[in-house]
Amino acid sequence: MRADAARNREKVLVAARELFAEQGFDVPLDEIAARAGVGPGTVYRHFPTKQALFQAVTEARVATMIASADEPAEDPGRALFAFLSRMADEAAAKRDMSDAITVPSELRDRLHTALGGLLQRAQQAGTVRTDITTKDLVALMKGMLQSMHEGANPAVLLEIVLSGLQSSRKP
Repeated sequence: MRADAARNREKVLVAARELFAEQGFDVPLDEIAARAGVGPGTVYRHFPTKQALFQAVTEARVATMIASADEPAEDPGRALFAFLSRMADEAAAKRDMSDAITVPSELRDRLHTALGGLLQRAQQAGTVRTDITTKDLVALMKGMLQSMHEGANPAVLLEIVLSGLQSSRKP
């Protein structure tokens, strides 16, 4: 890649990172191009779709979270709850976390798989209800993360989700 093309790509990534964090996935690509100081064609040359640009922007942060889901945990229930809490913290700081769980992409699929693995281990340990599926958990998190951007109290919502997941039986 030529030096000027590499600089433009980096400008697009910086602008996209800022705007996705501020506005979420719905930010228009033209606005990203304007903030980067490049034309829309430059954005499309480097990122053929908005999903590709979104994934490039959120990949490192979300990939780190996903990797943490595979780390061995003494208490699988606590590991799941810590992961969900981290997601909520990230979403409170940046709108793109709530989009990472919903926007169709390889990253979203990996995030759902990580949630499913954490959920299954917590269920096997007896700390999380067994009638909850990965789809149920994803739907809960989508709703919670979206509600946070509409002014809901993140601590209260997270407490409700976590208490609702807990198993009534003791391991």
